[in-house]
Amino acid sequence: MPELPEVEIIRQSLDKKIRRKKVKKVIVRNRDLRMILPNDFKKQLENKKIRRVTRFSKYLIMNFNDNEFCLIHLGMSGTIHLVKNGSKNCFTNLSFYSSPLLPKKHNHIEIIFDRFKIIYNDPRRFGFFQIIKDYDDLKKRFSHLGPEPFDKKFNLKFFRKFIKNKDKKIKDLIIDQNFVSGIGNIYANEILFLTKINPFKKAKLLKKEDCNRIILKSRIVLQKAIKKGGSSIKDFMNTEGKKGGFQDSFNVYQRNGLKCKRKGCKGIILKKTISNRSTFFCNNCQN
Repeated sequence: MPELPEVEIIRQSLDKKIRRKKVKKVIVRNRDLRMILPNDFKKQLENKKIRRVTRFSKYLIMNFNDNEFCLIHLGMSGTIHLVKNGSKNCFTNLSFYSSPLLPKKHNHIEIIFDRFKIIYNDPRRFGFFQIIKDYDDLKKRFSHLGPEPFDKKFNLKFFRKFIKNKDKKIKDLIIDQNFVSGIGNIYANEILFLTKINPFKKAKLLKKEDCNRIILKSRIVLQKAIKKGGSSIKDFMNTEGKKGGFQDSFNVYQRNGLKCKRKGCKGIILKKTISNRSTFFCNNCQN
């Protein structure tokens, strides 16, 4: 599943292509996604002008001129493809963890503009589209989620209050979307490496300086990942057919058995499982 940096790259690509564009037509080939599309979904989008594309956490948000919104969540296997009229451009994928080419199957939704269309493809159908009627409803939709790592609300006071008496391992805490929104398994591993904190440590045992380091390093890691275009673990590409580059900067993720990159450290990167997720850490500097 794409994490905050990858969704931000998709947002940038989409915004560049569909900002101020009018939806001419919508074709729904399959309503049976994670959230079943309403019967009037097509009517709710057609003839609307897109003001801009924004993002919260791992959600893309199409903002319309009439102050309604359409949320898009890619789930585990959802991808968005941009196809220009008459174009033979082989790179169509705006998304993550899939082929850069438009697959022949599982094209569930087509949103058609003047000279191009965007196609939502999702073999596992864990993604969804949702119409939100106004800004108040949009706020309510995200009220169960924690702040983003870049939000001022993600601060020491909030952190300390949240972890009080929690036996949860710190790795599980960082990927808990109720705590902080947008961080998934890849970046949690990288953040904890930079903080020198063992992923198995219980959250309630974190000291004040530990919390501050996690807040700071979360922002640093995610900003760097966005700047490098996200992480291309498989075939993630943006609208220009360019791969992300952050995977070249991984310190621990998928580096099990290799030497630690930290200067002066003689440790080895280990791979263990926490809550059914692969967890990578240095056996020396994160001990």
